[in-house]
Amino acid sequence: MNLYEKIKNREAKISLIGLGYVGMPIAVAFSKKADVIGFDISKEKIDLYKMGVDPTKEVGDDVIKNTKVEFTSDETKLREAMFHIVAVPTPVNADHTPNLKPVESASRILARNLTKGSIVVFESTVYPGVTEEICVPILEKESGLRCGIDFKVGYSPERINPGDKVHRLETIIKVVSGMDDESLDVIAKVYELVVDAGVYRAESIRVAEAAKVIENSQRDINIAFMNELSIIFNKMGIDTKAVLKAAGTKWNFLNFHPGLVGGHCIGIDPYYLTYKAEQLGYHSQIILSGRRINDDMGKYVVENLIKKLIKADISVKDAKVAILGFTFKENCPDTRNTKIIDIVNELKEYGISPMISDPEADINEAKHEYGITFDSFDEIKDMDAVVVAVAHDKFLGLKQEDLNEMFKEGLNSHKVLIDIKGILDRKEYESAGYNYWRL
Repeated sequence: MNLYEKIKNREAKISLIGLGYVGMPIAVAFSKKADVIGFDISKEKIDLYKMGVDPTKEVGDDVIKNTKVEFTSDETKLREAMFHIVAVPTPVNADHTPNLKPVESASRILARNLTKGSIVVFESTVYPGVTEEICVPILEKESGLRCGIDFKVGYSPERINPGDKVHRLETIIKVVSGMDDESLDVIAKVYELVVDAGVYRAESIRVAEAAKVIENSQRDINIAFMNELSIIFNKMGIDTKAVLKAAGTKWNFLNFHPGLVGGHCIGIDPYYLTYKAEQLGYHSQIILSGRRINDDMGKYVVENLIKKLIKADISVKDAKVAILGFTFKENCPDTRNTKIIDIVNELKEYGISPMISDPEADINEAKHEYGITFDSFDEIKDMDAVVVAVAHDKFLGLKQEDLNEMFKEGLNSHKVLIDIKGILDRKEYESAGYNYWRL
C-alpha cells in the first residue's frame, strides 16, 4: 500500500507547517479527507485556533471551531505525519534580496522530526532551484536521512488569493511536481483529494517553482504599465479609468487597473526571479523597471495630494489628513507588506501625521509591524483631506454626506478627496466642487 492509500484510509497523517493565510485553509481542506496536524511556531496563533478563532478571516470562526485539524506548536507532533506540506512566507529583505530564513527554519524543524518513507512538499514561493539546492541539504543534514532513498520531495506552488471567496484551494487548478515519477504520482493523488479543479503535473520541481514566480511577475508588470499610463494621462488631464473602460471594449484588451502593489506575492515574487537571474549574469530589464514604477506609487499619490492641498489654499505643514484603509488588499485583515505605509511615511516627510481607520485590519499586526494604532471611523472629523485607500466592502457604500462629516465645515473647494481605487463617482464630487483626484 503506497502513502496515498494510507492517507486516504487515515493510516498516515498529513502535516501542515505554517498556519497563515495559505497554510491554514489547506489544513482545513485536507482535514475533511484525512488526519491533519497543523503546526505553527507561534503558540499565540495556535491558541487562537484552538479557541475557534480565525485571525486570518480566510475560512471563518465557525469552520475553525468545527475543523478536525489537530493544532499544535509542539514540533515533535510532526513525527506522527508522513506527508508534510511547508507553507511558510518567503519575504524579501530591505535590499529586495530573497529572505529564505522562514523556509530554511521550517526545513530544520521538519528535518528534526522527519521519519523514513515521508514525502515533503514545499508550497512557499521561491526562485527555481531553492527546493533541491537549499531545502533538501538542510533536510538531509538535520535528519541524517538521504533524499531519494529515505524520503522524497516535491513542490506545489500555492495559488490561494487572500480575501477571495471565489478562487479557493478547491477551485483553482493545482500545479504539482515531484523529484521522480513515484513521488509525483503520490503528491498529485493526495492533492486531488481536495482540489476539485484538478491538478497539473509539471515536468520538474524547477518548472513548478518557475511557473509560480512568473505568474505574479506577469501581473506585476501589467499593473506597472497601468500605473505608468495613469501618470501620463494625469499629466494630460485625462481620466485613466475612463480610458481603460473604453479600451476594455476590445475583446483581447487585458483587464488591469492602476494601484498600489503590496502583499506577499505580486510585490515580492519578481525580486526572487531577478535575484536568481543576476546570479547567472543577467540583469533584468522589464521586470525591475516594473518593480520601480510600482514601488514609487505611494510617493506619487502623496505628491498629488500635496498639489491638491496647495490648490485648496491649505497649509501643508498643519494639514489634517485621514486614510481609510490600511491592509494590502480589500476585505482582508493582512497588513504585512502593505503599500499604504509608503503613503503614511511620505506624508510624515511633509510634517503630516495622518489619522488611519481600517475596520478589517489586524490591529495587533499593524501595531507590531509598523507601530500604528488605528482611529475609529467616528473619530475622523475636521479633515482637510481624506484618502480612500482600500476598496473594503464597508467603504464601497460611502456617500457624499458620509464623507462630508469627515471634513472641516466650509466650501467643498477646500476639501481634498483622494480616491486611490476609483470607487467613488468622479463626476459627482467634481461637480460638487471637491478637489478630487484618483489614479
